[in-house]
Amino acid sequence: MFCRSPFELRPLELASGLVFGPGPGGVSAQAPAELRGEPAEALREAVLPALASGPCFVSFSGGRDSSAVLAASVSAARREGLPLPVPVTNVFAEVTSSSESDWQELVVRHLDLDDWVRLELREELDCVGPVARKLLERHGLLWPFNAHFHAPLLEVARGGTLLTGIGGDELLGTSHWARAAAVLSRATRPRLRDAPRVGLALAPYAVRRTVVRRRLPIDVRLSWLTDRANGELRRWAADDVASEPLRWSERRQWWSLRRATEIGLRSLDLIAEDHAAQIRHPLTDLGFASSVERFAARHRLHDRTSVLLAAFSTILPSPILERTSKAAFDAAFFGSESRALAEVVAEELADLEEIAPAALREEWSRASPDAHSYLLLQAGHVRLASARNLNLRTVVPRAEGP
Repeated sequence: MFCRSPFELRPLELASGLVFGPGPGGVSAQAPAELRGEPAEALREAVLPALASGPCFVSFSGGRDSSAVLAASVSAARREGLPLPVPVTNVFAEVTSSSESDWQELVVRHLDLDDWVRLELREELDCVGPVARKLLERHGLLWPFNAHFHAPLLEVARGGTLLTGIGGDELLGTSHWARAAAVLSRATRPRLRDAPRVGLALAPYAVRRTVVRRRLPIDVRLSWLTDRANGELRRWAADDVASEPLRWSERRQWWSLRRATEIGLRSLDLIAEDHAAQIRHPLTDLGFASSVERFAARHRLHDRTSVLLAAFSTILPSPILERTSKAAFDAAFFGSESRALAEVVAEELADLEEIAPAALREEWSRASPDAHSYLLLQAGHVRLASARNLNLRTVVPRAEGP
């Protein structure tokens, strides 16, 4: 194997940092939760086991998904007389693109919370920094490369449960077939050019795959991959688009069976075990997903903002539900330790047929490298550590400062 990993990452997945296609078994099946009305109520039910089993914490960024999980958890705790959940936030003062303090404070004030853990970080979460190194040395390569982002949060949640907003993008995000679905449900007035779009959406998978591969612009090209690898990557991306269900009612099951879902959630489980904590993702709960599906169909809603406003306006302020901006953390993952290692590691990856080492070195020399390349940097560390029986501390100097 190219490098040690608890997962069978394919060479192109390692080279691109992207994982496509169906997994062998998908996420473990959940027993359907008892449906109790609207999505906000279903989400309260989804978080109750974590609230009732001990200390409960919420990975809170201020985005719509984590805010919905926090609001539902607070509402459920107050209703049931349980201890309130505690929001936990990674704060990167030096990464301006990650700042969401105004949104976070709006939510915390709205929920009238007194307890909020904010972890002030500098370069600790560099993708080959101290937190990531510890996990790489313990487990080998994990995916996604930034799974270690949750490690400080899980340390706070030691002995309890950390709730995340994972699954919101997948369940509530806009489908490639959203326009066709809106036309078919009569939620929008059809236009002449909708005819081929609807026809393609209703076609068998094999037909959709052929058409998507040939005609739809799949904007996936990574500078350090060879032309052949980029071509294969575009085919993988096209196949994923073609396989995405038309109906919202089928999206949760489709997502749960994706290879990326299986590997990503297993990575987080490994990190949670290291910290003697549980990690749960209530937006993936089957009962909640079913409630959203029925709610959206009943009200003919086909976009995320409309669903959130209609379903969660009783527990969150409208500005949060309507926001479209999102924090970016990539700069927090590529600091001085990453840059130092990048200078020596590209040649260690030269035998990976999918990459062009010179182009990879050029990418890593940029002020803001493409984060899809960071998995390769971690792979280079794993290989160096294994080949030389060293850890990263003997290859790359620590960043200066606390």
